[in-house]
Parts: sequence; C-alpha cells; structure tokens
Amino acid sequence: MDSIILLFLCLLVGFVLQKAKNFPANSHQVLNQFVIYISLPALALFYIPKIEISSKLLFPLGIAWLGFLFSFLFFSVLGSYFKWSRKLVGCLILMGGLGNTAFVGFPVIEALYGKEGMETAIIVDQPGTFVVMATLGIIVASLYSRGTPNPKEIVSKILLFPPFLAFFAALLMNVLDADFNENLQLVFQRLGSTVTPIALVAVGLQIKIQEKSRHWNFLVLGLFFKLMITPAFFYVLYKIIFNGNGIETDVAILESAMAPMITASIIASNYGLKPKLSSMMIGIGIPLSFITLAFWYWVLITF
Repeated sequence: MDSIILLFLCLLVGFVLQKAKNFPANSHQVLNQFVIYISLPALALFYIPKIEISSKLLFPLGIAWLGFLFSFLFFSVLGSYFKWSRKLVGCLILMGGLGNTAFVGFPVIEALYGKEGMETAIIVDQPGTFVVMATLGIIVASLYSRGTPNPKEIVSKILLFPPFLAFFAALLMNVLDADFNENLQLVFQRLGSTVTPIALVAVGLQIKIQEKSRHWNFLVLGLFFKLMITPAFFYVLYKIIFNGNGIETDVAILESAMAPMITASIIASNYGLKPKLSSMMIGIGIPLSFITLAFWYWVLITF
C-alpha cells in the first residue's frame, strides 16, 4: 500500500512544483536524465544477474515483446489511414506498447500474488519491458522523431544507451552465474529504488491537463488500447488459444493491463514525441489503471 501511496504523492508533488517560482523550469529534463543514466542501469545490475532462465519465461517475456509489436501495428495502421503526424504515431506506439510493469506492477502483483507472483513480475519487467524499452523503444523514438532516420545513428544510440549497456553487462553476469558482492548489490538496489519517486516527480512537473487540448481524443484511444485492448488480446492468446494456466499466466496477463510506462514518457519527451500527450497518459493512466486492473483481476479469478 505504501508503494501505491508513493505513486500518487510523487505525481502530486511534481504537479504542485510547477507553481513554485524558485523551481527551475527545466527541472524535469534533469530528473529524466538522472533516471536514464543512474537509476535504470542500477536496477538492471541489481535484478538481472539473479534471474533464473527457464521455459517459464516465455509467457511473461511475450507480454513486452508481443505487446510492443501489437502496439506498433495498431497505431501504424491507424496513423497511416488517418494521416496522423509521425510524432503522434511514435508517441502512441511508445505509450501503448510499454507498460508500467515495475513502478505500478510490482506493488500490485505483490499485494495480489505475494513473493511467488513477484518472481514472474520481474521477468515481465527486466528481460521483457526493460529490454524492449532500451531497444525497440529507442528505435521507434528515433524513427518517428525525424523524417529521414539514420540507421548508424539509431544503432549507436541503442548501444550507447546507459540502461542497455547495464542490461548487457548484467546479462553476461547471469550467463556466467556471477553477481556483485553484497555491498555493491545494496548500492545498486538503493540507486534503483530512486526510479519511482524521481520519474514520477518529473512526470508531474510536465502534466498540464487542458480541457480544450486537442490531445483528448488520442489520450482516450491510447489509454483504451493499453488498459483494455492489450490485456484482452493476451487473455485470448494465453488463456484460450494456448490454454495457459497457473500463476505465471495470470500475473503475465495482469501485467499487460498496467498503465503506460513512465520511462516511455521520458523517452517520448526527450525525442520530442508529443511530450504533453505522453505526460497526460501517465498522469491520468496510472490512477485510472487501478479501476481497470480490478476488472481484469476479477476476470482472471472468475473465468
């Protein structure tokens, strides 16, 4: 419960600080960079060396990879048909394809499924959402932020993206069955724990809910896709087509119903992909997701 309170409190703090005269106007950019260069790499270095690789990873991993591809196809087709701007399509792909599987997902899954559920949630987030964000997410952001993408530049941004470098190093340690000493693990854990408060304050600093905003239609579409269409897709795929059962399947489906990823909003902001829309999707999507998550949990335990 304390983690959920923290989510709303940090969003509120960031929103209130918009009105503080002595608070720098570009503070959200500094906070975003701290998350990307410090917090996320630390999170990868703490968790990934500890993950046990097995066939049980397939359903949880599919949530991130298939979910992002589904979002790409969905919004690319709509964007082409309605002739939306590239920046708008790129924003919707990122926000619809990357879920908040850690900052919202972890406290929710732990509350509903305990430590056993958390083992699956970490798989969904770290080698799943986290890696998709650091690879496919950066590719989409680069492709849609300018008219003529440069393949060499995109590859360079991925390879030099701090969270990706940390993931690669941590994955190598996992393969070698190695880990850092306890002191370093504690340091990484503490640095990684700063992701939630700092990222949410940064998002709160950018939230500007305008009743007459032209983004409302896209906001509703993006959130409906992320909170309802995506989990429905995975429920049919995992439960009905593949006849999946057990806690791994249920946790994976519930994780697919999480609100848009905070880091996706940061990437969208850094690449100029409709930052106001991405911030509104976080600010409205997180509280709204608690209602839709209750619905999907009821579906999972009833049918």
